[in-house]
Amino acid sequence: MSGFVPAPLAVLPWRILLLVTAIGGFGLVVLYSAAGGSLRPWVIPQGLRFAMFMIGAVALSRVPLDWWKKSAFYIYGTFLILLILVELLGAVRGGSQRWLGFGPIRIQPSEMMKLAIVLALARFYDLLPAAETRRFQAIWPAAVLIGMPALIVMAQPDLGTGLMICAGGATLMFLAGVPLRLFVGGALAVATAIPLAFNYVLHEYQRHRILIFMDPESDPLGTGYHISQSKIAIGSGGLFGKGFLQGTQSHLDYLPEGHTDFVFATMAEEWGLAGGAFLIIAFLLVIRWGVNVGVRAEDRFAKLAAAGLATTIFFYMAINLMMVMGLAPVVGIPLPLVSFGGSAQMTVLISLGILMGIDRSISTRQPTRW
Repeated sequence: MSGFVPAPLAVLPWRILLLVTAIGGFGLVVLYSAAGGSLRPWVIPQGLRFAMFMIGAVALSRVPLDWWKKSAFYIYGTFLILLILVELLGAVRGGSQRWLGFGPIRIQPSEMMKLAIVLALARFYDLLPAAETRRFQAIWPAAVLIGMPALIVMAQPDLGTGLMICAGGATLMFLAGVPLRLFVGGALAVATAIPLAFNYVLHEYQRHRILIFMDPESDPLGTGYHISQSKIAIGSGGLFGKGFLQGTQSHLDYLPEGHTDFVFATMAEEWGLAGGAFLIIAFLLVIRWGVNVGVRAEDRFAKLAAAGLATTIFFYMAINLMMVMGLAPVVGIPLPLVSFGGSAQMTVLISLGILMGIDRSISTRQPTRW
């Protein structure tokens, strides 16, 4: 077979590519149902974007690891500048200022910052001698790298993305070997600041979301409507769901944002626990593969970057599922590859492309375990 398949294609992790394609394809089926059995307005643009980003991911897999290593800080700086430009020139959509428009192209720099912070911190700890990791000079530069974009994003306001940037950065610091006691101290400092942030930093709607998360039934027709209807949709699906195109919560418009943030609830109503288990297991297999790429890598930058990128995909999935099940406040994190929209889809597939490039760079080709 190797005689017929070009070497650059033969070395690709085809099981993972097929698994990601299955997730994306299932997402198109769910969006088709959410649109009432129509390819428009969501399936066609989502499918075209998915195909384009998948081709881009394969192309990125050919980028040498050294290029990512040398460019990590430049990538971070570029998207930090774009975040500042969002504050000055960005378009307002849904009450938030998050997008930059370049003619017909609209980008959300905060999404790409989730990857940029991983690459920048991986490079920082790669340059730092291992013996210095447990000292203060390993803490404050990383905190500055995380804090600057996180604060800008939260001011847009986009609390969910800001928290993901912080979570991704903190995970990288932990994986790099920063002592656990420093995380405990940081957690205590954050806990002390929460009351001040709640009263003086968060916007009114963000405070409402947190209060509704703790007691959704206090405002079932207002702020708590999303969570209540999402729980109804998921619970009514049962084991195998109501059947394709048979969902009532989304088709009768009881479930808001059933094609974006709450697409998992739309899916669970029609496909039940079986459909939910398929998505969760598929995502976990992709994440496990990414972690194994990092374990197998010999280069410190590659180890940290691979683990950080895999963790970013995990945070997407975990936060969205917790949100739609009422286990976390509604913070606007989509389910990548399934929710309608290109930003999260692009971020995850770029992560996949970089992971495939790291996998390719590993000198000793061992079978990559799931």
